[in-house]
Amino acid sequence: MEQKKKGFTTGILHADRQKGIEHGSLHKPVHNSVAFGYANARELAAVFQGRQPGYRYGRQGNPTVAALEDKVNLMEDGAGTVCFATGMAAIGALFQGLLRAGDHVISSQFLFGNTNSLWQTCAQQGVTVSMVDATDVAQVKAAITPATRMVFVETIANPRTQIADLERIGALCDDLGLLYVVDNTMTNPWLFQPKAVRAHLVINALTKSIGGHGNALGGALTDTGLYDWQRWPHIAENYKRNPPKTWGLAQIRAKGLRDFGAALAPEAAHHLAVGAETLALRTARTCSNALALARLLQSHAKVAAVYYPGLENHPQHALAGTLFRHSGALLSFELLPELDCFAFLDALQLAIPSSNLGDNRTLIIPVAHTIFYEMGQERRASMGIAESLLRVAVGIEDEADLLDDFTQALQQV
Repeated sequence: MEQKKKGFTTGILHADRQKGIEHGSLHKPVHNSVAFGYANARELAAVFQGRQPGYRYGRQGNPTVAALEDKVNLMEDGAGTVCFATGMAAIGALFQGLLRAGDHVISSQFLFGNTNSLWQTCAQQGVTVSMVDATDVAQVKAAITPATRMVFVETIANPRTQIADLERIGALCDDLGLLYVVDNTMTNPWLFQPKAVRAHLVINALTKSIGGHGNALGGALTDTGLYDWQRWPHIAENYKRNPPKTWGLAQIRAKGLRDFGAALAPEAAHHLAVGAETLALRTARTCSNALALARLLQSHAKVAAVYYPGLENHPQHALAGTLFRHSGALLSFELLPELDCFAFLDALQLAIPSSNLGDNRTLIIPVAHTIFYEMGQERRASMGIAESLLRVAVGIEDEADLLDDFTQALQQV
């Protein structure tokens, strides 16, 4: 009898037990061993040659990390997942594992600052990158060249919350055989599964809402199983011994993880796996708080602009409603030009000036002066980032307390 598919949270909670856990533990234990031994040398050789499942060396895989990979894969309905030390390491694995000099990438111009910096590094090493307004599929299509291999977008842009034309870009990539990569960090798999818009690879910074507690770094790259890796021109011959559907992830695991050394530590993997159990519960609360805060700010006389997809005046409000379960936990806003944003930040009592997001606590940061400072004013202006822009990553505090804190700070500034 075929088993009924479990709900999102139920599946995560009981994922470890599907493969059996040592000594009846309810969580996969932390395996700190770097090396793994086998009963005989032939068995060891079979593991290294891929003829038998097993672990070779801690940099390439670990039972605790593998259990987390299973959970993320379950969340994204993937064909396979590889975990990394950070979200940026997962994005870097695209360049390290798949791209070659002469390739062309089309990327959304509305990007996390470090991803933008990475694409600049790629451009210096022979991979050309076109930055386009991905809210319009026509701009993506216009940037395609014979050398184009990949299209990379984020679901909701950080910090101005622009939403990429996700479904139409997916259809375009499908038609042309381009690899479609979607960074799902700003939503998360409970709010949205990029596989639904035909994404081929999905990035998640596990550090953020999946881990949720701000106590562990991690990243993941999931293959949705929708891409035909026989179309990819840079697969090494030794990865072609297995079925084509495994080629891409096998090369990413070897070239992006093993060779590059961006391995996730087992202790961090354990923290992230436990944090993931409450993802749906936490996200429902943070999204509800974010909408309430956005509405408060929008109605306040000292606020010049608010950017949040849940507001009716957001350019992609209707699109967000069709794609996502909720509009996310991140918003940004600008005070009136004559007001001092630093004075406002100092007046807050609950919201914490900090650069992280997806934490249980509400965090706020002056974007142009911190995380986007390095790219310069001209590049910030092209992304619509005002010098006074404040980004808020909303937490799970009681709504009334959160609204009271912003209200009193606005009164003081």
